[in-house]
Amino acid sequence: MTTASTSPTSTTASSASPRDWLDLGGRVCALTGAAGGIGRDIALSLASAGAHVALLDRDEAPCRALADEIGRAGGRAVAIACDVSDADSVGRAAASSAEQLGPCRVLINNAATLYAGALLDIDIAQWNRLLSINLNGYLLCGQAFGRQMIAAGGGSMIHVSSISGTLPQPYSGAYSVSKAGVNMLSKLFSLELGEHGVRSNVVAPAIIRTPLSEAFYRDPEILRRRTEIVPTRRIGAPQDIADAVLFLASERALYISGQEFMVDGGVSNALLTLIPRPGFDRKDHAH
Repeated sequence: MTTASTSPTSTTASSASPRDWLDLGGRVCALTGAAGGIGRDIALSLASAGAHVALLDRDEAPCRALADEIGRAGGRAVAIACDVSDADSVGRAAASSAEQLGPCRVLINNAATLYAGALLDIDIAQWNRLLSINLNGYLLCGQAFGRQMIAAGGGSMIHVSSISGTLPQPYSGAYSVSKAGVNMLSKLFSLELGEHGVRSNVVAPAIIRTPLSEAFYRDPEILRRRTEIVPTRRIGAPQDIADAVLFLASERALYISGQEFMVDGGVSNALLTLIPRPGFDRKDHAH
């Protein structure tokens, strides 16, 4: 490939609709943690772009309801029970997905858990349990679905990480450690599978309003304080993550691999704005 005109993704960009521009029609996508707040928006967005979606979650019932919802809207999705921390469960889910939809071309590793806890007090079994889901699960799914991608001639892995994989989040047990591991795991996948046409990238959310975090926002003061530290002055929504995932899933991102995409409204760049500096603060230069 020597010129832009020979690229398979450059022929109809000017006239294509957003759905066609992504070119995800019929693409088989496996999504873990599909029953959660971010997972649901990713699933609906993939389906609306024409992808066929395998909805994986330990809790199969809400995935079945989501698959039915997608079906009523004209999309195609299947619900598959899967414990990502268990290799046999992941293997069965990958086989079921391939049998029902065809070989996976896109994997979105999204299943995760979180709990509060200080490092000095944490029980090692609890530590290991979080890592088994948040990190080991990403490896197991990458292995199982990555083999399908290689056999199919390529694909894209998108790993939902967190800003706390780069910036330590205290009193959250193994969470930051797990997300830092995800970031490195993605880079390793990108190096080891790149020759097979498989890309691997991270989407790292920051302050996202989901059903899991909704309790925080019932307090107007917490909502105000959280909003003020975001440079764009907006709390993120699951759809913000879904939009980034769709781009990385598509061949519009064909030359992007091994990267970490912060979807954070600029929070990761805002540390120095929190340090008082007379004469250099925003109030000193208000327009």
